[in-house]
Amino acid sequence: QVQLHESGGGEVQAGGSLRLSCVVTGHTNTNDPMGWFRQPPGKERKFVALIDSKGDNTVYTDSVKGRFTISRDNTKNTVYLLMDNLKPEDTAIYYCAGDSYNFTVIRGTWSPDGREYEYDLWGQGTQVTVSS
Repeated sequence: QVQLHESGGGEVQAGGSLRLSCVVTGHTNTNDPMGWFRQPPGKERKFVALIDSKGDNTVYTDSVKGRFTISRDNTKNTVYLLMDNLKPEDTAIYYCAGDSYNFTVIRGTWSPDGREYEYDLWGQGTQVTVSS
């Protein structure tokens, strides 16, 4: 059974940092593009950062560019999200997602749209709270 386990969430003050981890078990995800999504209170879930299967290419939503860094270690089946200079508006439940069917790869080129339907594997989420 494939499972995605997120960890690293918590409460920090504005300007602080957190590093989220997502370990994939029951499945070797070295060929899977991965992503982090978040859902703020009362809002819909949207993508934060995406990474291709080898970790060579990344995409970020505008509001986190320059502050968040997505990376992966395929030897550990793990994806990370380093979040620096956190702001209160970053408060959300953060979800790890995997694209095991390669929906984001079109004719051999990684071309994500950042939409939830592109990802078939999901973790349970980890809460990140940023206080001002």
